[in-house]
Amino acid sequence: MKLYDTKQQLAIEVLPSESGTVDIYCCGPTVYRFAHVGNLRTFLLGDLVRRTLRAEGTAYRYIQNITDVGHLNDDMHIDVAEDKILAQAKLENKDPFEIARFYEGTFHSDLAALNILAADAYPKASESIGLIVDLIAQLIYIGAAYQGNDGSLYFSARSYKDYGAISRNSLDQLRAGYRFDAEQSQGQEQGKRFHADWALWKAASENRAMTWPTPWGVGFPGWHIECSAMSIHYFPNGVSLHLGGIDLRFPHHENERAQSNVATNSEFVRQWVHGEHLLFDGKKMAKSAGNVLHVADLIERKIDPLSLRLLFMESHYRTQMNLTWESIEAAHTTLKRWRKKIASWPGGGRVDQSITSAITTFFGDDLNTGSALLLLRKFEKDESISDADRRATFLALEDLLGLELNQMSPTELPSEALALVQARASARENRNWPLSDQLRDQLLELGVRVNDGPEGQTWELI
Repeated sequence: MKLYDTKQQLAIEVLPSESGTVDIYCCGPTVYRFAHVGNLRTFLLGDLVRRTLRAEGTAYRYIQNITDVGHLNDDMHIDVAEDKILAQAKLENKDPFEIARFYEGTFHSDLAALNILAADAYPKASESIGLIVDLIAQLIYIGAAYQGNDGSLYFSARSYKDYGAISRNSLDQLRAGYRFDAEQSQGQEQGKRFHADWALWKAASENRAMTWPTPWGVGFPGWHIECSAMSIHYFPNGVSLHLGGIDLRFPHHENERAQSNVATNSEFVRQWVHGEHLLFDGKKMAKSAGNVLHVADLIERKIDPLSLRLLFMESHYRTQMNLTWESIEAAHTTLKRWRKKIASWPGGGRVDQSITSAITTFFGDDLNTGSALLLLRKFEKDESISDADRRATFLALEDLLGLELNQMSPTELPSEALALVQARASARENRNWPLSDQLRDQLLELGVRVNDGPEGQTWELI
């Protein structure tokens, strides 16, 4: 499998780490609200990578963190920022840990709705304080971190000479966007020694919720340090693939890379892979714009969430994608058609190995899922191939596609009708037209109308 490495700006082969497995770390959600479908597109990226590796027979391990503390609304200006989870807790008048656990639960529900494989572990920032404190102590010992006069701990950006290799930013280029003059800055910003330094641990009063005692005083972790601490803990030999949305490229992944590389004295992550932005009706999804879309919105419209999975695979993960209700409904129609055909096609066919091999190759080529689906649509309509073979081939690809193609809801096809539909498909294959007509009449009595067209037998409830 090859994937595009943001740092090297080319597709390179995915290789295992010294552990012998492809070790994957994916930035997870900040659990203070429902995940929107743009977040889910990024999480699907990790799912497709794992399914492809599995199809190729490659072992992997997958870790995805849960940010439940320390993620500020504006991580660059911590003097005016507010922790997102604390802000939501105030809004809902609930305990912040209650908020975090509730939205963590909805995150897992959304993953299940899109048939996204579970991670090997979901470490939480709030349960990794020991790891974070130990890593900060190590960075201080190395000379890459210091305690500011505001009590917070900072990473010294100048201690890492290769800063900016992922995003093509340099410390000098960032100068204009930061307040780096200590005499001119105010609040916690004056604790920094350099304009581009960032907080590893933020000092806080004891009456602030979600704080912990440390050798440097009471406070809470910065956002970037948690991913370094967790990834080093779970993958001490280094990370093969680090996944995330393109918005995390800077500053989160640049800061994480600097911390991890200094702490391990190595290029800790081999490949940085980023998924592009998702638009809805041509605009960035935002609460103020009223165009934030959630899985629950699809379910409310009686649209199978797996339609969204199919639609995401129509576009390349590195391409900005514009979502519309029309495109979602079209994907839903396609998914229903495939399921109906598979339910009606007879069993006992042979898998077309040339098709499954070609589609797996597309997936392995930097997740060229769009070309894979085009080939599958062409295969669906190829009348030179028997229905039984088409059914066997579609189902052989299920583990790669994850679309639950063999799952029919009882509300879609009565159970007593399924055997008759499949029997009629066999009769048509054997050119037994009298039996075919007889079965059609029996299905009609059950409220199922079958139609014969260029693409084969289809059915609908009446």
